[in-house]
Amino acid sequence: MMRYMNKDIEMYHRKQLDADRHICDRLHEIISNSLPLAESKVWHAHPVWFIDGNPIVGYSKLKNNVRVMFWSGQSFDEPGLSPSGSFKAAEIVYTNVDQIKEDELTRYLEKAINIQWDYKNIVKNRGLLKPR
Repeated sequence: MMRYMNKDIEMYHRKQLDADRHICDRLHEIISNSLPLAESKVWHAHPVWFIDGNPIVGYSKLKNNVRVMFWSGQSFDEPGLSPSGSFKAAEIVYTNVDQIKEDELTRYLEKAINIQWDYKNIVKNRGLLKPR
């Protein structure tokens, strides 16, 4: 079941080529169904879901794929995720909608609810990332 998509995310999807839009639509469906209480919006030009103001997961169209980033993903202990950036984020990339394994993505999203680093207050904490 497709959950409500806010107009900014809908506009983001409309800008994508068909194959990438299908990936984004499927990701939106799975993420929104798995995180029904999370706030979703376009943040830094990409769809992102937040719990209590803390970024949890988002996706973005890169040159050759669509990347899903989990802000606390390095703490999930999941071999399907690759480290991303200098903090605790991890990612998975898709080039085709058929590559999305709903059970795997849902498992990552469950961990994203329970394992969170405090990105919301990283500036206040002077760049120090603390567990939530």
